Amino acid sequence: MKKIVKTCLIVVFLIILFFVLLVSGYFLSVYVKAQTIPLNTQALTDASLSIEVYDSADNIISESNNFNMPYVSIEDIPNHTKQAFISIEDKKFYTHKGLNLKRMLKALYTNLTSMSFKEGASTISQQLIKNTQLSNQKTLERKIKEIALTKKLEKSFNKDEILEFYLNIIYFGNNCYGIESASNYYFSKSTKELTLAESALLAGLIKSPNRYSPITHKEDATKRRNLVLREMQKDGVITEEECLKQTQTPIELEIKSNIENKQNSYTESCIDEALKILKIPAKQIALSGYKIHSYQNPEHQKLLSNSFEKTDLKGNDYAGIVIDNKSYGITAYNGKSVYKVLDAKRQVGSCIKPVLVYCPALNENIITPETEVLDEKITIGEYSPSNVNGKYNGFTTVTDAVKNSINTVAIKVLSYIGIESGKSYASKLGFTFDEKDDSYALALGGMTYGENIKTLANSYVSFANGGKYSQARFISYITDKNGRVIYKHTPNEKQVFRDDAAYLMTDILKQTAKTGTARKLSTIEQTEVASKTGTVGKKNSSLNTDAYNIAYTPDITIGVWCGNLNNAPISINGGNEPTEVARKFLAEFKPTNTTFKKPSSVTEAKIDLIEKEKNHKLVLANSNTPERYTKSALFSRFNLPNEISTNFVELPNLDATCKQENSSCILTLNTQKQIEYDIFLNGEYYKTIKESEGKTKVSMPLREKENEVKIVYKFSVKNSPEKTEIFKLFSTKKIQQKNSKEWYI
Repeated sequence: MKKIVKTCLIVVFLIILFFVLLVSGYFLSVYVKAQTIPLNTQALTDASLSIEVYDSADNIISESNNFNMPYVSIEDIPNHTKQAFISIEDKKFYTHKGLNLKRMLKALYTNLTSMSFKEGASTISQQLIKNTQLSNQKTLERKIKEIALTKKLEKSFNKDEILEFYLNIIYFGNNCYGIESASNYYFSKSTKELTLAESALLAGLIKSPNRYSPITHKEDATKRRNLVLREMQKDGVITEEECLKQTQTPIELEIKSNIENKQNSYTESCIDEALKILKIPAKQIALSGYKIHSYQNPEHQKLLSNSFEKTDLKGNDYAGIVIDNKSYGITAYNGKSVYKVLDAKRQVGSCIKPVLVYCPALNENIITPETEVLDEKITIGEYSPSNVNGKYNGFTTVTDAVKNSINTVAIKVLSYIGIESGKSYASKLGFTFDEKDDSYALALGGMTYGENIKTLANSYVSFANGGKYSQARFISYITDKNGRVIYKHTPNEKQVFRDDAAYLMTDILKQTAKTGTARKLSTIEQTEVASKTGTVGKKNSSLNTDAYNIAYTPDITIGVWCGNLNNAPISINGGNEPTEVARKFLAEFKPTNTTFKKPSSVTEAKIDLIEKEKNHKLVLANSNTPERYTKSALFSRFNLPNEISTNFVELPNLDATCKQENSSCILTLNTQKQIEYDIFLNGEYYKTIKESEGKTKVSMPLREKENEVKIVYKFSVKNSPEKTEIFKLFSTKKIQQKNSKEWYI
């Protein structure tokens, strides 16, 4: 038995040894190969580079794509600024030789136990290599190459030079490459003027520029800054008193305003997208000679820019985007803000209603465009929403509710489909929700964080495309320095809605553009237009925070946003200035397709207006129903009314009473709109009642001893069969005759 155990242990040991040798051999071979990779010193020292971005006609877009400027020398960087980065990023920077083995082993253990490569443990030297020489892919092979190149870096340059290179290439968010760019952008000052608190903020920012942005996530940025300050105290470079004082200092930004157009230019948006596609830093994209070929249509871009220039947006921030419905390519983009608009999520207001409420309900066969919903004051728990004007309209069609942006109807329809179902549809269209987004306020756009204008406009493309959706892109393809295509955008379409639901939603939004909140677009004649507006009000104020118009034709979708990313209020609403920008663009737009194609899954049917008005039911008209009592409406073939009206089929029995009151006869009829009633008194025609619904009283004078009231009733159509009802009355009181003779009965 002992011999067997001993043999098993030897076998296990040999297997482990073989595995270790195999892995070691692999690592060694990769490392030896990595030693032959030359260190690209230009990537470390070149302060000014640019990336070429081309439009759809293969012309270079003439926007400035320079970055990583200006450069700052190590002598002009305050000691507390340098120490802030060292304390939070690499405490042993001046003593190690490029690698921190202790941190690397700890990170390796964490990665192995979690079966991931989230922990990097990179030193400042390694980060410099990663940002200038290699891709951002987290693989073991790339890590080995990083180690080899880091050793070369440490042999080629001293520590101050490495730190200088690092601080001049690291990314600080908002298109700020290098500390001098970041200092100028966030604080409108040079690096040498940075305070201790400002230095700590920038040092904390680089780990995740979006998450720790002092613009959009001020609380997280403050916590991260304070962590840097505490690490500096632990390292003995600031005192406890200094740390306490600086952690209590509020973040104060002074955003430089002269970069607002560059921040939100078409080319900068292309570069941002390229960073995600290629997974390498912008500087490396420029050094590698990659060329970005975009979807920009020069005519669209000019039209969009002109539309904004000719509309008074009262100095507020804005953004506009145009998407080609077929290719999902972004053909034009324009924005103005000192912040990056596409990085900001904003409340989307009523523009979410078609995406999260109405089209999902159409797709689930819960509503049709003609379905009536009671518009009334509602309360759900502690939530008591109201309509914008504080008025309620009673039973309202879905079409009217959308085109007039009625809030209570949207909330009711969301309750029909369920919050999670609505969120599921919107998520498939690119929306992201926080776990706290679980109330009926979602029907009105009440999200924790909201969405950006690109995602919002992109979601409406699905309505124009028969329910299909794919993410919109700025970049069509990317080539290397030899002209070889290394990336090509291919839309990954998914069917989110049935084509009938998408078409019906479009038909509703066409009415919104004609007579609803987007009626400024009713002047567009060269193409059909569907549209939705949105306005986000400021609490307890007549002012707003955000205003939108999303409009689409068979060819393109345009989204327009106006607001302020610093949340300053605006006196603008979605139906006015944003819709005017869209109108100006569409007025000059040259369409290829002018009408939305109706799918075979949509049919037109006549409904009985009497049933609709009286019982708020959708019932198909029968063959006898006169035209004036019908309405043609669009339906999904999967959701046609299954009941046919019995109006005009068989005359009902008369519902009437006739009695004497003093010297008069009081006839009470329960009339129906589709029936005509001819009334005769003592053989003489007296009156006709038609187009009447409900209880009707007729008073007639009694002038005979015996009186006969005859009612002849029929459907109000030609050659309709008729019925007769007769009432006889006998007078028992004195009646004054025309000849003034008195008589008694």
